[in-house]
Amino acid sequence: MIYSTATIPVNPQGETRLTRAQVWAGLELKARDARLFLPPGLCTRCDVVEESATHFVREATIAGAELREIITLEPETKVTFFQATGPREGAIVNALYEDEAGDLQLRFYCYLGLRGKEPDGPEERAEQAQFDSADGYKAALLSTLRRTRELVAEGKL
Repeated sequence: MIYSTATIPVNPQGETRLTRAQVWAGLELKARDARLFLPPGLCTRCDVVEESATHFVREATIAGAELREIITLEPETKVTFFQATGPREGAIVNALYEDEAGDLQLRFYCYLGLRGKEPDGPEERAEQAQFDSADGYKAALLSTLRRTRELVAEGKL
C-alpha cells in the first residue's frame, strides 16, 4: 500500500493572505474541474457526471489514465477523492485546518494501492517515491494555493 502525506502553511510570509473560505472555494473548484489547477495538457477531460446531497462523481482523463472518482465534501474542512476506477484504488484527501498557533494549514494524505499490481511491489514503491518526492503532492499543494491566489486576484473566487 502507498501512504503519503504532506502539509504546508496556507499563508507563508510574503504571500497574499487567503481566508479559509477562499481556500475552500479553490479546493471545491479543483475537485469539480482539475484542468484549472493541473499543468496544461495533464488533465484533458474532467466532468461531473452525477451529483447528490452527499457526494458527486467525476470522470477524468489525467496523465492518459481514465478515472472515475466519488468525491465527498466536508465544507471548509475536507475533500475526499475515492478512486472508483483507474490505476489506483483507495482514497486521496485534502484537509484544511488550523494548527496549534491558529495558522491555516493545507494537508494532503492518501492511502492507495495499484490495481492489478503486486502489493508493495516495484510499481507501488516507485509510486510511493514519486508521491514523497519534491515533485509529488507537496508540489501539488503549493500549485493549488498558487492557482487559488491567481483566481482570487482575478476576482473569480
